[in-house]
Amino acid sequence: MPLGLALPQYGRFADPALTVRVAAAAEAIGYDRLWTADRVLVANDPRTPYPGGGNAALESHKTFLDPLTLLTAAAGATVRARLGTSTLNALWQPPALLARTLTTIDLLSGGRLDVGIGLGWSEDEYQAVGVPWRGKAARLEETLDVLEAFWTGGTDVRHTGALWTVPPSTVLTRPAQRPRPPVLLGGVSPAALERVGRRADGWLGVGLPLPALRSVWELAHDSARAAGRDPKALRLVLRVNPVVTADPVPEEDVPRRGTVAQLAGYLAAAAAELGAEPLIDLHHAARTPDELLALAGEFHDALAST
Repeated sequence: MPLGLALPQYGRFADPALTVRVAAAAEAIGYDRLWTADRVLVANDPRTPYPGGGNAALESHKTFLDPLTLLTAAAGATVRARLGTSTLNALWQPPALLARTLTTIDLLSGGRLDVGIGLGWSEDEYQAVGVPWRGKAARLEETLDVLEAFWTGGTDVRHTGALWTVPPSTVLTRPAQRPRPPVLLGGVSPAALERVGRRADGWLGVGLPLPALRSVWELAHDSARAAGRDPKALRLVLRVNPVVTADPVPEEDVPRRGTVAQLAGYLAAAAAELGAEPLIDLHHAARTPDELLALAGEFHDALAST
């Protein structure tokens, strides 16, 4: 079971030196995946509601470090763990430049990059970076096309689309991974899961009750079969952002909150039944760096024993 940890990045843990420390320590503990997320601002009067509900997460998101810069630092602090984004708001950058940045990180890390992409939820962030809120799905499809062209198009790279035109060009820089780094997509809508099955290497899932998670995951499998692809080849990276409690909570509260044992039981069941790769985000569970690392150790030990 590949086990992932969200690197310190936002709120009280927004400290690049801490990111490097935790990356090295998590790899030493035995974590196989290290992840960063992507936010650029928190609007004072948001036009779109936060999908997670409540204000605690938004308050911590007011301090948020750049995900790709942190992965670059983590690459130098680790030798084995894969490095990924869950999720990168890729539409905020021109895809030709994004391809170059991601290629550089993959080379720097020796081929350890997982490219996790989402559409985000904040209309205000799109406005701030000068990208239209409408037409996100089509923009994502073409972004993936441009990335594919730069990564797998041979030395003669070209693309003609509704949003971008790349003239026939020579680009010799290639990722360490061939044909390209794995691309995973987020989202829980039927359209998002259809896209996962049709053209991604996996899904960046969220902590849902297992029956709901199973149903959503099956949508991606159905799409893969319809596209003539092997659904068993798809990865499911399952992210949980829990509040860790000292005493057991009602089962219906898991995985939003619960003891380490309860949360580890949920993740182990998802891994056994669905092949999920757990991704544990402890930003809201820990108060200090030492507590974050201690909890990371407890989760690793609990899941290693299952």
